[in-house]
Amino acid sequence: MIRVKKIAHASYEVPDVEQQTEYYTNVLGMTLAVKDKDATFLANTVDHHSVVLRQGAQAQCVRVGFQIGEGDDLGEFERQVQSHGIKTARKKDPEPSIGEMLTFEDPKGTIMEVFKRADFSHQTFQSKGIVPHKLGHVAFHVTDVKHTTKFYCDVLGFRESDWMADFFSFLRCGPDHHTVNLMQTGSNRHFHTAFELRDWGHMQTACDFLSLHGYKLLWGPGRHGIGHNLFTYHRSPAGLITELFAELDRMNEELGYFEPRPWHRDHPQRPKVWAKDPSASNLWGIMPTDEMHK
Repeated sequence: MIRVKKIAHASYEVPDVEQQTEYYTNVLGMTLAVKDKDATFLANTVDHHSVVLRQGAQAQCVRVGFQIGEGDDLGEFERQVQSHGIKTARKKDPEPSIGEMLTFEDPKGTIMEVFKRADFSHQTFQSKGIVPHKLGHVAFHVTDVKHTTKFYCDVLGFRESDWMADFFSFLRCGPDHHTVNLMQTGSNRHFHTAFELRDWGHMQTACDFLSLHGYKLLWGPGRHGIGHNLFTYHRSPAGLITELFAELDRMNEELGYFEPRPWHRDHPQRPKVWAKDPSASNLWGIMPTDEMHK
């Protein structure tokens, strides 16, 4: 099976592209890579872009891009997808730095964009804003978490890291604990997008920076039980929730457990089903506000 190897970018429709671009560049500290009449491309470092913005009536995540390995064959991956009865499409030069792309829909209607990176941008980190290391994961509300989880595992090659009871799955496509997470709530929509910070010190300066620029935290700081990452959440101007995280669990695939950390409760820490308990959400005890789920 050919598996996707990493999340590359997330694409959003927003009512005010200029306002959201200003947030990503001046607050998060991303680079404006390309702006044309249809789309705005924003980057972290080596990848040409991590975020794509297009005009839309409401704020929503409409596409997620994933890379396959340099030695993988996109045509073979397409046949693998089609074997599940899924309709696919191929695009030539669809976005800057991508020579060919395979697209298809997941069960909740989000478009999957799978490709091999043609070239790297070689850009450096910005010196203004929060400046996260990378795009870490995208989370969604879904109507059928088991069906959607099976799609990501069977079609894209994801692996299950953890579950919260039977309604919240955490899926990985590389060593990071999760790249996609899916929570069954009765609707199909974006939940949050997460960017990785260096450490606790970076999170502290990020919170101060957000406060100075008028952004209030929805939840955090805290440490999730599932994934064990430090976290904070806030809303971007478009209303989309951004998570900033650090110290996320990383899986040793060969040994079948997450790299040991002092804050783990299990030794070793292996993928499991967590009870629907406050500690699964935050080991430090503070639960999310109602605003998190609007």
